Parts: sequence; structure tokens; C-alpha cells
Amino acid sequence: MNDPVLRLSGISKAYNAGLPNEVTVLRGIDLTVAPGEVVALVAPSGAGKSTLLHIAGLLDTPDSGTVEIAGFDMTGQSDRKRTGVRRRDVGFIYQFHHLLPEFSAVENIVLPQLANGVGKAAAQARALELLGQVGIAHRASHRPAELSGGEQQRVAFCRALANAPRLLLADEPTGNLDPTTSDQVFGALMELVRSTGLSAVIATHNLELAARMDRQIRLDAGRLVPH
Repeated sequence: MNDPVLRLSGISKAYNAGLPNEVTVLRGIDLTVAPGEVVALVAPSGAGKSTLLHIAGLLDTPDSGTVEIAGFDMTGQSDRKRTGVRRRDVGFIYQFHHLLPEFSAVENIVLPQLANGVGKAAAQARALELLGQVGIAHRASHRPAELSGGEQQRVAFCRALANAPRLLLADEPTGNLDPTTSDQVFGALMELVRSTGLSAVIATHNLELAARMDRQIRLDAGRLVPH
């Protein structure tokens, strides 16, 4: 049996620990995500979902608990090791696209591949393939300012998947889009995820989008409960 792509065990996190204004965000979180599984994390703004995703993606560390990526316990690993695993195995998508404005759509997808040691020709081919999968290959040479909001986010999806990660973490990936565009862009994201077979945790407060995923969980008062 394959190891879970992500396993969180006993994850707790507080800010201003030990101070009068201490805020406990996560309380003993346990979560396992199987290969190819897409999990909806449903929570309102301020509930701690971004903190949970950052810990899962090795951008932050918990006060207690363990994070395993593809069977490897990342507890106590060096920054270099964590960075290597994050670069190789984890893709991130945020509510805002965070594309580099001076580069074209295809260049924004090529750059993270070059940083990961991929040759330029292969990186270009991969970028164009991904843009084709989300239906905007014809916009490859356009810079972000020349793209619509939905197109910008599709490019961000492609960038997140450029290095073929095992795990995708998305924080309200369509939250800045109108309902019609949100539905279309989310559909493009799900097609990408399903075609590559990767696992994903996608945070959203949109219950209709959550219902299109394999499983829904809710973050409530710092704890995960079935939704």
C-alpha cells in the first residue's frame, strides 16, 4: 500500500505563546491525504486554514505534532532539507496569482522549472503543455497585465504544477473571481489535478466547489471535523 502523500499528526499552533494575548489557532490536527485524493478544507476567513496549509507545505512549523510528506517525517529537518522537499514535492496556489509582472505567462511557468534544474527547452515544452491543458496556450506570450483575472489564475495553476509535485495546496484559489469565472477556473484546476493524479488540499468557503471534491473537512475552533 502506498504511503499517504500527506500525514499531519497532532498539529498544534499558537501565536504570542505565553503572553496574555495568546491565540491558539490549531488544536491537535490529524489529517491523512491519500495518493490522488482531493480534499476540500472548508473554513471561514480567520479560522486558521492558511496556517494549516503553510504547516502542511513546510512554510511554517507547528508548536507540536509531526508533518510527513510522501512517507518522510519532516520534524526537525534542516531548512535546506525542508526547502528541497517543498520545491520538489509541493505546489502552492493562493487567492491572488502572484505572477511576476515583467515575464510572460509561459516564462512564469518556465522559471520554477529552471530553478529546479530542468533544461530550458524541456521547461518551455512543459509550460506550453500545461497552458494547453487549461485552454490558454494562445496567451503564452502575454504578460499578466494583459490577461484576465481568470487567465492569470490559470497561469498560476500551471506554475504550481510545473515541477510535477505530489501534493497541491490551494488557499481559496478562485476567491478573487466572479461566480461564473470561478466555476470555469475551478473546473480547469480539477481537470489538471485529475489528469496528473496528484493529491490536493483545497481551502474554500464555497460549498458548491467543496462538493466537487472527494472529501470535505471543516476547520472549527482549531479542530478538524467531517463536513
